[in-house]
Amino acid sequence: MKAAKREKMDAPVLCVGNFTVGGTGKTPVAIALARQAKRMHLVPGFLSRGHGGSFSEPHIVDPHHDSAKHVGDEPLLLAEHALVAVSANRAAGARMLIERGCNFLIMDDGFQSARIHIDYALIVVDARYGLGNGHVIPGGPMRARLIDQLRFADAVLKMGEGERADAVVRRAARAGKPVFAAVARPRGKKAFAGRRFLAFAGIGHPEKFFATLAKAGATVVLAHPFADHHFYLPDELEDLVTAARVGELELVTTSKDAARLRHGAASPEFLENLNVLEIDAVFDVENAPERIISETLEAWRRRKISG
Repeated sequence: MKAAKREKMDAPVLCVGNFTVGGTGKTPVAIALARQAKRMHLVPGFLSRGHGGSFSEPHIVDPHHDSAKHVGDEPLLLAEHALVAVSANRAAGARMLIERGCNFLIMDDGFQSARIHIDYALIVVDARYGLGNGHVIPGGPMRARLIDQLRFADAVLKMGEGERADAVVRRAARAGKPVFAAVARPRGKKAFAGRRFLAFAGIGHPEKFFATLAKAGATVVLAHPFADHHFYLPDELEDLVTAARVGELELVTTSKDAARLRHGAASPEFLENLNVLEIDAVFDVENAPERIISETLEAWRRRKISG
């Protein structure tokens, strides 16, 4: 992060990153910011590494034909909202998006990437998990020491409810970094109230999904966590269907899992009977997304002027 020379792009680059490995809620935040960029008459495009994907060259995601095994689950989800370039070389992906008309780039993860210049780095910290034990990999979840990462951050976003992120928030505030807050709010909350479910999820923190369902008024009778980015096998899906039938339960999962299932082992019948809990990132201050987009644009303008 300190010494690497990063390529400067011909469009503003907003990074939605984190200090740790594991899920912090970056994807719904990135989607919320893309929506705001569109409201500001910009043409956003997403940059993603495509965790678990198989493309060796930069690739524009086709949500109608690509599978999660080829591009990853998060890019398929992002592609429902804007153009997505999947590439281990983020600079090459950025050039591809710009060539296709995108004039505002949102990088989902990649804060520690040494390939591309970031105009504004918004770092998402999970309110329930914070920085874990605070140790750097492999002793903990931190990608590098906090002091080494915080200096490159432009702002910190506390995501969700809880106090585990408060120490980071205070430290960021003392360093003069803007601090934002948002919560994950289920879309169509009323549709889940009073219903009994077998819930399953292969995400960073499945228990967050189960808790969100409960807050939406659902009764989670059975909860089946899987590994992050898990690709479901046909027999696993059969077991879920059988367990749900025996318990007279409905099946429900996350939007990321649904993206994998739509292009994986799930049958049309399984998908037809599957409930999906969609999540929106809702900021505590209404104009926060506009401020983040505006500050990214201003940082890019200053960079263009300075050369």
